[in-house]
Amino acid sequence: MIEPDGPVPIYLQLADILAERIERGEWQPNRAIPSETQLVQEFGIARNTVRKAISVLRERGLVFTVPQRGTFVSPQANA
Repeated sequence: MIEPDGPVPIYLQLADILAERIERGEWQPNRAIPSETQLVQEFGIARNTVRKAISVLRERGLVFTVPQRGTFVSPQANA
């Protein structure tokens, strides 16, 4: 759950929530994660915040983005 007034920036909170879903195996390797639009609707946050969270996941090696296709769970993400 996102805490808008908490000390941790919202994008980092979201990145941690999404990383947890990947690590639990909720999203399988080489499968797309929900779109930015779906995440905006689910969490009620701005698109730029979602983009920053996905960028953090890319830096952590948990996801990769394919232009015009979407963002996918990295093959080694929950190995």
